[in-house]
Amino acid sequence: MFRTGLIVFLIVTLAACSRTPESPGVPDAANLPEPAATATADLPETESLPDTSASLTETPSPTGEAISDEAQAETVVQEFPVPPGTHPHDVAPAPDGAVWYTAQATGELGRLDPVTGETHHIPLGAGSSPHGVIVGPDGAPWITDSGLNAIVRVDPVTEEVRVFVLPAGRGNANLNTAAFDREGVLWFTGQNGIYGSLDPPSGEMNVYDAPRGRGPYGITSTPDGGVYYASLANSYIGQIDPQSGAASVLEPPTQGQGARRVWSDSQGKIWVSEWNAGQVGVYDPAAGAWREWKLPGDRPQAYAVFVDDLDRVWLSDFGANAIVRFDPQQESFEVFTLPSPQAQVRQLHGRPGEVWGAESGADKLVVLRTIP
Repeated sequence: MFRTGLIVFLIVTLAACSRTPESPGVPDAANLPEPAATATADLPETESLPDTSASLTETPSPTGEAISDEAQAETVVQEFPVPPGTHPHDVAPAPDGAVWYTAQATGELGRLDPVTGETHHIPLGAGSSPHGVIVGPDGAPWITDSGLNAIVRVDPVTEEVRVFVLPAGRGNANLNTAAFDREGVLWFTGQNGIYGSLDPPSGEMNVYDAPRGRGPYGITSTPDGGVYYASLANSYIGQIDPQSGAASVLEPPTQGQGARRVWSDSQGKIWVSEWNAGQVGVYDPAAGAWREWKLPGDRPQAYAVFVDDLDRVWLSDFGANAIVRFDPQQESFEVFTLPSPQAQVRQLHGRPGEVWGAESGADKLVVLRTIP
């Protein structure tokens, strides 16, 4: 299908078919993370939007280490514009082929049809500022909404919005991300120093104070039932006991590394994007051991991390404006420069053969597809 030694980036910029929603305004600064001095704001500065007219272009081959001819022949990149000014933050591919995303700046949940390029937005309520979105075991999108200080479920068929507000005394948690454990309990983080759990059938919610206060950001669950979160402000990984709710601190080797997001592989190893250090790290709970690798480039900034169904590790690198693929077996990187400048991919997710990202700086979604 492709000549050996060449990657062809397919950039199909499709016109958004949905009407731009009315914007309630960009979330206030209290909802944005405050990491170390090297970090950027959680929403991009105002800038001119890229041209969204349809185009077909070739881009230079990706840069990096140990890029095999086979790898160069099987990765294509496609971007989809979303309504201008929505600043998509997180993205969640659904089993039915649709892709959900949080329109953080407009207080809505977006749905992309990758076949047609059409988008559809669902308002979440006055004051909404959605951050994370995942698809639950029930097939519905679940959202961590810092503006509503609540967990939100949207019915994918009726579009009914159900809001689970945090308990009294837990205001302004700055909710960030969520993950379901194998028992169907939703665990979530808030950068203002909390993490918590929600039992969907009963609606029971528990909120806990995080060790060392501010910082909980990314969160993941493991196949054996473990739950781990990353503390951006305090540079550690929190290991949660799902039974008691207590969290213990795991220290990565690099001090002040800025652990931002985490993802479990199929073996239960915890992969970490280290924002301040520009590294990817992994913790093996079975061995109690850590390893870390520096991303390629002069000034990498590892924001998002995702582990695919083949246990390959993907990261977004703000420093290189790229998506980086790491092969744990070869300990090698492949770097795929993004077509849109200053794309600022803040989260990655995927399904077999696809890795999706939310380009908050370009008002687009991006997918990297592996061609058989």
